[in-house]
Amino acid sequence: MEIKVLGALNAEFEGISVVPSAGKPRQILALLALYPGRVVPVPTLMEEIWGTDLPQSSMTTLQTYILQLRRLLGTAMGPDVPGSAKDVLATRYGGYLLQIPAEAVDAFTYERLVTEGRQAYEDGEDERAATVLRRALDLWDGPALVDVRVGPVREIEAMRLEQSRLVARERRIDADRRLGRH
Repeated sequence: MEIKVLGALNAEFEGISVVPSAGKPRQILALLALYPGRVVPVPTLMEEIWGTDLPQSSMTTLQTYILQLRRLLGTAMGPDVPGSAKDVLATRYGGYLLQIPAEAVDAFTYERLVTEGRQAYEDGEDERAATVLRRALDLWDGPALVDVRVGPVREIEAMRLEQSRLVARERRIDADRRLGRH
């Protein structure tokens, strides 16, 4: 499974999209993608979708959204893939988790490259820093999760990623300047 959050939300399994068209299931998928391999608590998911004014049927509705996401996953996975959609989008005590490696999400590849680029910059390896930071910045295709409704957690994560993007761009420019590329 490959997920992109650095721009419009895109999630594919073997080339088949698993992004729902409905807004609230998209929010859930986006939030789970920001924390791959980690349990996202039910209250966090509910707050992301409805804020603090929860409808009476919030738990049932959340379970319905999870079921919709699993159906999309199941269709994309097909009958011949080992495991099931429930293995990928798993229920755990108190929440749900997307059981995929962090590297399957572009934001984590981006953050790894930025860390590598910053270290190269600090070590005076300007050519390497500029190259690695450029690769990190090339992963972006617009503002983070630009097509996903803003909830409190997504808003914080998107701001954090955008701030990181700005710092990475400045560091890449500094490395290029030290190399005489004005």
